[in-house]
Amino acid sequence: MRIRTDFRSLIKGYQRMAFYTGNFTRYFLPNAMFRYNFREQLKSLSDEERNEIERRVEYYARCAENSKIDSSTAVAVGDFHYPWKEEHKFTTYFFDLYECVRCFPPYCRFNYLMGDVAWNLPFPTFAKTRPIGEGKSNTVLLPLNKVRHFRFINDSRSFREKRDMIVFRNVVRRQPQRSLFLEKFIDHPMCDVGQINKDAANPRYIKPYITMQDQLDFKFIACIEGNDVATNLKWVMSSNSIAVTPRPRIESWFMEGTLIPDYHYIEVRPDYSDLIEKLEYYSSHPEEAEAIISHAHAYIDKFRDRERELLTARLTAERYFQLTGQLK
Repeated sequence: MRIRTDFRSLIKGYQRMAFYTGNFTRYFLPNAMFRYNFREQLKSLSDEERNEIERRVEYYARCAENSKIDSSTAVAVGDFHYPWKEEHKFTTYFFDLYECVRCFPPYCRFNYLMGDVAWNLPFPTFAKTRPIGEGKSNTVLLPLNKVRHFRFINDSRSFREKRDMIVFRNVVRRQPQRSLFLEKFIDHPMCDVGQINKDAANPRYIKPYITMQDQLDFKFIACIEGNDVATNLKWVMSSNSIAVTPRPRIESWFMEGTLIPDYHYIEVRPDYSDLIEKLEYYSSHPEEAEAIISHAHAYIDKFRDRERELLTARLTAERYFQLTGQLK
């Protein structure tokens, strides 16, 4: 166990070093180079590719035409620099946002909000998440904090090889939906659930950490929203296990609002009263479970191309500047 823990720490340390090295190297390169690459990428798109990207851009940027930014807090592209002296740097958010806006004229101004956002915003604002809803929204979604939220895996084990159980391991703090899940299923034989933080309301809820790879031993993985989205939903949907969750209330760049219940994931009621019934059903109907897994993989595929995702994000930023009257 100690060897595995040390190896995991080593890998995380390497990934962290690679993240900082790569991002700071790009940060100091001239923006003109990125503007040129952006335009060249656009020229290479087929009509079909362009239309698909435009549909996504319209989904992410739904603020009203001629919307007004908040001038008191807006920042110009030319003045958006790494916050060296600030205590809370939101480093991963900064680099992801910077890569999206650096292709545009330095006079373009924008509002942004880092961290978890689960409410509607009063001005057109770049953010990671927003409440799911129809119609206009001032929250313009970008793929922020990608290093944590957009991880995909290759799962070599088939659904039928896995255990007929559901697993849940996460931090739980002042999140009623997660607390209720633990309260109802902490002792159920089909559920291996628990929280990994030690400051638990009930010490019985504290369970040992389980790695992502070890969670793949289970047919079902709970993806319960925390402060905003369920972070593990993306990697679970890329696996041969099935995401189990109430219908999402918050969405991100992953477009959770377009997911179809019992097609891309197994939907359970918000009070989890049908959870065991759903687990037993799909355990005894593996062909239906495998169909959900296939649909989930197809959904994931469009997020795997990093260059295409960055191009889509930059076009979303461009639409923000157009809708706020700063670009034609």
